[in-house]
Amino acid sequence: MKLPIIKQLVNFAEEHDEDYLQETADTLESVCEVSSLKDEELDMIGELISNLYGAIEVTHEIKNGTPKKEALNGFMSRVLGSIDK
Repeated sequence: MKLPIIKQLVNFAEEHDEDYLQETADTLESVCEVSSLKDEELDMIGELISNLYGAIEVTHEIKNGTPKKEALNGFMSRVLGSIDK
């Protein structure tokens, strides 16, 4: 996951609609079912999906009253904390 990408996606969701992020993630998940995809392609799609779901989670936190910067930093702290364990 990349914080700059998640931040950009959060900004997009604020300007447009969070549903676009969910629909994009759903579409990419469907594309992953193509049997002819190479591992590298699946890895890239998986990274995009992870960033989309991260942005959706941060967007939910912002809607629940968490300031954007705090929501972004908190999310990345949780991600990095789960990696370290």
